[in-house]
Amino acid sequence: MNAQSDGSMQKSIQHAQKRQLFGTDGIRGKANSHPMTPEMAVRIGKAVASIFRNGAQSAHSIVIGKDTRVSGYMLETALTSGIVSMGVDVLLVGPMPTPAIAKLTSSMNADAGIVLSASHNPAQDNGIKIFDSQGYKLSDETELEIEKLIFSKNSLENPDGKIGKAARVEEARGRYIEYAKSTIKNSPLAGLKIVLDCANGAAYYVAPKIFSELGAEVIVLNDKPDGFNINLNCGALHPEQMRNAVIEHHADFGVALDGDADRAVVVNDLGELVHGDAILALAATELKKRGKLERDCAVVTIMSNFGLLEYLKKNGINPISVQVGDRYVIEEMRQSGYNFGGEQSGHVIFSNYTTTGDGIIASLQLARLLKAEGKKLSELMAQFHFYPQTQINVPVKEKKPFNEMPAVLGAVKKAESRLLEKGRVLLRYSGTENIARVLVEGNDKKEIGVLAQDIADEIKKELG
Repeated sequence: MNAQSDGSMQKSIQHAQKRQLFGTDGIRGKANSHPMTPEMAVRIGKAVASIFRNGAQSAHSIVIGKDTRVSGYMLETALTSGIVSMGVDVLLVGPMPTPAIAKLTSSMNADAGIVLSASHNPAQDNGIKIFDSQGYKLSDETELEIEKLIFSKNSLENPDGKIGKAARVEEARGRYIEYAKSTIKNSPLAGLKIVLDCANGAAYYVAPKIFSELGAEVIVLNDKPDGFNINLNCGALHPEQMRNAVIEHHADFGVALDGDADRAVVVNDLGELVHGDAILALAATELKKRGKLERDCAVVTIMSNFGLLEYLKKNGINPISVQVGDRYVIEEMRQSGYNFGGEQSGHVIFSNYTTTGDGIIASLQLARLLKAEGKKLSELMAQFHFYPQTQINVPVKEKKPFNEMPAVLGAVKKAESRLLEKGRVLLRYSGTENIARVLVEGNDKKEIGVLAQDIADEIKKELG
């Protein structure tokens, strides 16, 4: 469990710096400020349409969905204008989970899909995520190609002068609801009591429908979006309300989705927060037991707890580690033929059913598993042991390479000398915000907290 090498840290930093718009999960920023302006959205729409209208078919279309932020109206209209000006039709599906847009893009034979969402960020932010025709997030190369078009001095022109049309897809919600239920073969969930926090976000309508139609008793929280209350003291970043409801209602478990419902945070029947890596461990071993885990491998990230890696190996599962970001988990799964992976943050990918993280489908799989096992989630979680981790997020004014900051490197080396082979240090920058993330893992919770704070303090002195 060694620190991330200077070389790999440098690589991830360079990746962030050479891109003008795209981060680890699309484009993101404060709404009505660069790059989340109507003017930029028009240009992004034109660039995406230009790239994805090159297929053989005569008619082209792009799906656009969004979460519940009020700025979604502004950006949706601007994107649509840019796309139709390039002769490409737009299919508008309204507020829907990000993974639902990915699925609809594929099932409706669209050329691409676009989601307007800043995920777990507050309401004043927004973002643009793009999927290809199969519902997968774009490669780095394609994103850079889009950027090149956006910032080209030449105007983006329609080669044949054709103008596209925009239409609402009224049945979009129903299509996703039925698909989600089919991923557990419409298995009845009668007898389960589930608390569901929708974060006043994209899943506010579809998520309660899915679980209740399968027979579960659902206590729904935060399903009244008003354009401004998405993620506001609720959802995946604030699961306290959901946790209290699980205890109050004696529920079997609780789920808190984030704003676009591509990930979920879970608490068990005792109201205890379930470590994201524990969900990965439970799902991977259950898939292996049923003979459904391809190549007996699970794709995880460098942030994964060492306890997860130990548990998987102990159960005959080979963990494959990639850099942070569910897109990189999925890329590795696609390239190597794996069908399961995820991040401890709550992104869980069952690639037999989804092309990206899906908090609703992951929660359905957990519910099905609990019914099949006939045990409480707290009982199943008792078998896992995870090493304590401390993570500190440090706001920074710039993303300077860590190996150019001697004091930071000194604090890291000091921490490593204390941890030896019984811990690790990981430094990285957020791909969507000006934040440096400090992670220290080890056996002694108090010690790693002190070591993490020492490193964070040096970063603040340099970049704060």
